[in-house]
Amino acid sequence: MRKPDAGRRGRLVFALDATMSRQPTWDMACSIQGEMFEATKAIGGLDVQLVYFRGYGECKAGRWQPDADGLSRLMSRVECHAGRTQIGKVLSHIRKETTKQRIGAAVYVGDAFEEDIDKVCHVAGNLGLFGVPVFLFQEGHDPVARKAFQEIARLTNGAWCRFDQGSAGRLKALLSAVAIYASGGIKALEHHSRGADGEAAVALLGQLRKPGPGGG
Repeated sequence: MRKPDAGRRGRLVFALDATMSRQPTWDMACSIQGEMFEATKAIGGLDVQLVYFRGYGECKAGRWQPDADGLSRLMSRVECHAGRTQIGKVLSHIRKETTKQRIGAAVYVGDAFEEDIDKVCHVAGNLGLFGVPVFLFQEGHDPVARKAFQEIARLTNGAWCRFDQGSAGRLKALLSAVAIYASGGIKALEHHSRGADGEAAVALLGQLRKPGPGGG
């Protein structure tokens, strides 16, 4: 798994399901996203790109944001609309972006999976070859989503974790841990895991250390 280049700001894609059922969690993510930027100040900082899907085939990506205020402004303009998941489009976008300038990691937050699993996993496997781990945070207990998210995580050498609407603190800790990884690589995440708030980092490290699809 590749590490961010020394001395450069981390780059992270922050992707969210913005279909109708997601409004409460969207609001939660909007209120805590600043933690990602705060967590990486000491190791070079972070640029974040918001990606979301909603409605009938709408999947959009914003400009890269260097701070929490910019990302918050983008998120505050988005309303959740009913529709089906478009995770395959999100993964394809991440793959395209990292060919322009390398991305340290991607986060996906959602609660459902309604696509052709084989097609999506083909894209995920291709993204894994580019060295971009995807961290999938699942709200709720849908077994179809869990199976798909775990397979995407495996194929990209990423990780999967669960949270719920009542655990904003857990989502905040998970986002901060991934931001640290995107900025400083696995060594920075290991250092963070030894701190007082390192439980989320420990959970991610337990999966990151497992061999990926290529055995590395």
